[in-house]
Amino acid sequence: MDTATAGYRLIKKIKDDKFDVDSLHHYNLLVQVGVRDVQVAVVDSRDNRCLLLEDFVLAHAKSYGELKTILTTLFSDHHLLMAGFWKKVRVSVKNQKFSLVPSALFVKEATHDYIRLNSQLDEAHEVVLYYKHIKSDAISVFAVNRELYEWIRGLYPNAEVEFIHQSSALIEGVIYNAQVHRKDSMYLYIDRFKLHLVTLKNNKLEYYNQFVIKQFNDYIKFIMLVMKGLNRNQKTSDVVLWGYIGKQSPHYNEFYKYIKNISFGDRPGYLKFGYMFDEVQDHHFFDLYSMHVCD
Repeated sequence: MDTATAGYRLIKKIKDDKFDVDSLHHYNLLVQVGVRDVQVAVVDSRDNRCLLLEDFVLAHAKSYGELKTILTTLFSDHHLLMAGFWKKVRVSVKNQKFSLVPSALFVKEATHDYIRLNSQLDEAHEVVLYYKHIKSDAISVFAVNRELYEWIRGLYPNAEVEFIHQSSALIEGVIYNAQVHRKDSMYLYIDRFKLHLVTLKNNKLEYYNQFVIKQFNDYIKFIMLVMKGLNRNQKTSDVVLWGYIGKQSPHYNEFYKYIKNISFGDRPGYLKFGYMFDEVQDHHFFDLYSMHVCD
């Protein structure tokens, strides 16, 4: 099928030679779903080796019904996504309907109220889920379109299916990184049309938020705003950068004008990668990789 007319386009694919279709029952499937893109990874649970990475961009959908139609086509066309023998399936949702709640203050019966603190909730068409962070004293409460949620669960009746929010993957990944590097840095993730910003203090979550980006100056505006609010010095603060930005891009050079101690983040150490992944820059797909540590 022509993927352009199907409403999606595959823009990156890496497959390890060790991938064995007869071993799916040992593999964990990681799927990250946004309104304009989907990422897929497969990890061997026996040795934490990443065996497959795919990145799709989606056509603009005016409703979740249209989005589901595009996703249904993508999944149906895919040689693996409809398989039902995965060891575990973990789905990350990319949206702005979430709230982070300190675990000591969390009340399960109040999950809908936590969402309403930040956004409108359509109870007829959305389901509210929550995830207890492992390395942070926080619980992520988030909303997912009900039709999308039930459709994905129905695809894998014989597998353990877990849902998390993209923010949880980024937070868990950042804390793991900080344990290795031991810095109270500011961490940026440049997503498509969004900026995610995480800070830690004494290796614990201090701040997380995501910002919609309409023009490049918005990046600098939001970074400076958060730095000021947290009393961080732009001249001395360490800033670590992941995401969809090139090491020699004009965007990075513009960042460097304002933030002198900025560096690109590493590929996570909790996953193993074959030589074929060398064509992917180390700071790309950090949110997708970090889904692995959200057990």
